[in-house]
This record gives sequence, C-alpha cells and structure tokens, in this order.
Amino acid sequence: MKKDGRENPATDDFLTNEEDTGLESCQDSLARENELTFSDKIMKVKAENIFCDSTFYHWCSSVIKGEDGKYHLFYSRWKRTYTFYAWLTHSTIAHAVADHPAGPYHYQNTVLDFEKDVYRKGDMITAHNPKIKYFEGKYYLYFCSTSLGRDISNEELIETARGGYSHKNWQPLRVNQRTFVASSESLNGEFSIDEKPLLEPDGPIETLVVNPAIVQGVDKRYYLIVKGDKPGSTKFERNQAVAVSNYPDRGFVLQDKPVIQDWDTEDMSLWCDQKNSVYYACFHAHTYIGMMVSSNGLDWKKALDFKIMKKEIPLYGGGCILPDRMERPFVFFENNAPKVLSLAVKKADDAYIVFVPLR
Repeated sequence: MKKDGRENPATDDFLTNEEDTGLESCQDSLARENELTFSDKIMKVKAENIFCDSTFYHWCSSVIKGEDGKYHLFYSRWKRTYTFYAWLTHSTIAHAVADHPAGPYHYQNTVLDFEKDVYRKGDMITAHNPKIKYFEGKYYLYFCSTSLGRDISNEELIETARGGYSHKNWQPLRVNQRTFVASSESLNGEFSIDEKPLLEPDGPIETLVVNPAIVQGVDKRYYLIVKGDKPGSTKFERNQAVAVSNYPDRGFVLQDKPVIQDWDTEDMSLWCDQKNSVYYACFHAHTYIGMMVSSNGLDWKKALDFKIMKKEIPLYGGGCILPDRMERPFVFFENNAPKVLSLAVKKADDAYIVFVPLR
C-alpha cells in the first residue's frame, strides 16, 4: 500500500544492460515477438463487475476456478467502522463465488479471521494480501500477517487504526509483517495454517516480507515474488525480490538480484506462459499498472506492453472511475488466456474490488 504519497515513480531509471545497449539475442527477440499484451484488451466495466459492501472495505483479490465450475474469489476485508487504516490491524480473508470470473460475486464465508478465537494462531493479528493457488493436488492460500510481539486488546487495535501512521503501534506492526501459507484439500474446507513464515527479510529486502505472488515455473520449481524495504535506504523505498523453492510451502531462498529496485512499485501478480517459456508479472506504480517479463523467473525487464492501464477505469455507458488509489492488480487466466484484471480501488472513504473484463 502507498504510504509516502509519492505519485511520480522514476520508471525510466529502471533499465537492464540489454535495454541500455539495445542488444538482444535472436532467441530473446523471437520471444519478445510473442509477448502478451494487455493495453489492447481492456474492456469497460459494468455495475456487476464492482464488488462492494456497505459494512466492509474490500481489497486484495485472487480468483481461481473450482471443480464446481464456479469462480472462487479470496479477498481481504475489514469493518468500515474501524477506518480504512484497519487493513493493518483488522484485515480478514473472505471467500466469495460467481458464475463468471468478472462477477457478480457473492460472499460465502470468512476463511481467516484472527480476531476470533476459533482462528487464533500464535500471535497473528491479521490476514491480508491473499493469493489462492492449486499445486500438486492441494489448494494453497498465501497471505501476510502481523503481530506486535505482545498481547494487545481489540480496543487498542481499534485505537491504532484510527490513529493511522502516527500511532505508536503503527511502525511495530508494519515491520512485523511476514508472508505465510495455509493449505486445504477443498476451496470450501478449513485451511490449515503453517505458523512459520515462508521467508524472513534478507538480500534485496529488509524489514518486512509482504505482497506474495507465486507460480510454478517451466522447470517445475516455485517462484515467489515478495516486497520489502530497500536495504540501506535513507528514504522510504520498496524493493521487489524473488525466492525459489522445490516446494510450494517451504524451502524458499531469496535471490540476491531484485526483481525491481530504485523504483516504487508494489503488489505483483505472477504467471508463466509454459508454452513460450515466458514469465510475466504485473504490478501497480501508483499512477498506472505495469508489466514485467522474464525468460527464467529471475532476470526481469519491462514488457513491450509496459504500461497496460492508466489510473482510470472506463465504465460501460460512459464516464470512468478516477480512483484515489488503484492497487493490488491480479490477472485471472482460463484456457491459457487472460480473462479478467482485478483491481483494488479506493475512492474517498470507499474501497472495493473492480473486475475489468479483458477482450
């Protein structure tokens, strides 16, 4: 989430050596000819594509098609009465279902809610940033959570949310954020949580490990992109880093080379074109949604179709949504084709998920 108010990331400063010199191998050139494009696929949004609630803020979407033929949305939500800043103190993960990947979605149940004793795991306070995946016969729910290192009452958490960035608890809660995974045999079943974080800050990131995005690569290994703070920075800067493992739920090792640095971005959505051996990641950079590509999941550069969407959402029948914040992009694929780009939108004192159909 944007916390420093910057609106003009220095996107042109992020160039690989190949882009600096204009040199690419023949293999890379051929691969680039087959790169996926998004900016030409954006369609207008209807009311049924907007998932909102009068009681809860909605944020952080991830969609998967179930064995029942329906589309299952896992998303973050928290009570509006706690203020928008309660994403750090009261976020839960809920489950909604639709007959179409672009909605309309209908709430089914809450999957993780650490405010309730029945869900309590260790000293976890929140569940946020969900990504739902199906690997090796099991469903995996990746998410981030935080703690304060001590017992804290709900009243103090509410006070913290209402105080926002200036509250004494904000920074301790922020730096204690880590990425976790839960698993289940069924999308409708109970998810078993591994209380050990998947990663600790290291290498290209420090302080925190959040915003997980994961894919199984061409080599059958698992690639996990996460966000943290840039090491040694004297100002507020975030890095994106990649970790690799032979397993979807353990053994991840952060790589030394960042995915993105020196450029303020967040919230990766990650997938792999197995046929063409190309990895893709889209992200938000505050004023637009961008896309990166990689031939191996480790070395990343700007996609040819780099800025895939401006910070505005066209509406069916005319006009558009002009968000105050447009974040958490997620791309849903079906039959190897992108069908929906979902986005978290904040407009004044409202926050909801928009499902943008793709042509």
